[in-house]
Amino acid sequence: MKLPFYLTFLFLLIFADLKAQNIDLYQIIEKVSSERIESDINKLVSFGTRHSLSDTLSETRGIGASRRWIKSEFENISKSCNKCLEVYYEKSFATRENSERVIKPTWIYNVVAIQKGIKYPNRYVIMSGDIDSRISDPTNYIDDSPGANDNASGMAGTIEAARVLSKYKFDNSIIYVGLSGEEQGLLGGISLAQYAKKNNWDIIGVLNNDMIGNIEGVDGVIDNRSFRIFSEPVSVKETVSERKARRSQGGEIDGISRQLARYINKTVKKFMPELNPILIYRLDRFGRGGHHKPFNDEGFAAIRIMEAHENYNRQHNDIRIENGIKYGDVLSGVNFDYAKKLTAVNAISLASLASSPPEITSLSIGGIVEPNVKFRWNRIEDPSILGYKIYWRETTSPTWDNSKFVGDIGQYELQGIVIDNFLFGISTVGKNGFESKIVFPSNTFRD
Repeated sequence: MKLPFYLTFLFLLIFADLKAQNIDLYQIIEKVSSERIESDINKLVSFGTRHSLSDTLSETRGIGASRRWIKSEFENISKSCNKCLEVYYEKSFATRENSERVIKPTWIYNVVAIQKGIKYPNRYVIMSGDIDSRISDPTNYIDDSPGANDNASGMAGTIEAARVLSKYKFDNSIIYVGLSGEEQGLLGGISLAQYAKKNNWDIIGVLNNDMIGNIEGVDGVIDNRSFRIFSEPVSVKETVSERKARRSQGGEIDGISRQLARYINKTVKKFMPELNPILIYRLDRFGRGGHHKPFNDEGFAAIRIMEAHENYNRQHNDIRIENGIKYGDVLSGVNFDYAKKLTAVNAISLASLASSPPEITSLSIGGIVEPNVKFRWNRIEDPSILGYKIYWRETTSPTWDNSKFVGDIGQYELQGIVIDNFLFGISTVGKNGFESKIVFPSNTFRD
């Protein structure tokens, strides 16, 4: 007997929702391939230079050929998952007014691939890698600039994450993006962050990958297990009233990007315990920048994932041998198995965030001069939410060390915990087992 249309539609919705919950993070780790990452890095290097001002017409050399190849890879991935990716260019026009490194007017193309969520399609988690490369002179767009580690590694990792995760369905949307113009002043990131703002994207977090393939530091340290997560302390969009509240209540290391960094750290510690994620409480390296910053500037949670030990001889250098030292960002400086590990870090973080329920939008805390601490929050009406978990830690601790699940309620009193001695936050817990990022209190109250 043929089912009525509305029953068929309801069945499909239920089936899709169940499929979205069947996310095995260990399985995702196993599916990431170092061979495919190696092949993609080799292909990106083969374009000779990917400088943002380089040739756009050649089919084999320059930024034009490389971005077209990346777009075609996303399109091939989409074909294999029944057109699950929406692939397009997002572009902006750059002149010397944008950056002194733009010595001739040029279009900056980002390659965007969106995997829409089945429940919250306007909630996005983003993984980015940079398309472009450079050598010693940042305006030299003619000579070879292989950019094997900086940043073919991050771009290849982003493509590989798309290959793996496109086989799953998630509640929230995932965006895989290749950003251009990074070496000219973060131009691609600025363009996409403004595009996201204009189009009212609800961004859960941005994972910017910039150099994820080098294991041998310029100091001689060789380490294929550690990596860094950079995050800014508080949002640059913080208001004067929020700043005043923070001065008395704390939270100077508890902005939304910092919570995103802790989320990734916790996920890796649980599912990839062989790795050593290092939380760096700083926006980026000294005097340097990355493509997460433009998203921070627009008020979004965004972090940078990268290798633990940089080799400056292999960054931004003409290819040469000088005083017996080899310079240049070439394939021999990339460890493909390490790039696989950091790609897996991204993949499980994306999958977890894409499966997470919405965060609460308002959290108030009370208990001034009282023996217990009290919480009130806006309970979310969603049948897929199991409840809420309260977290607390000592004020000097970098991570959330204590927690208590309190059920599907909108207020709670934590007994025997004095408000003055700890920092607090709350996450939303889904029935699928995934949690949202932790939300730090924004208000106080007295009964």
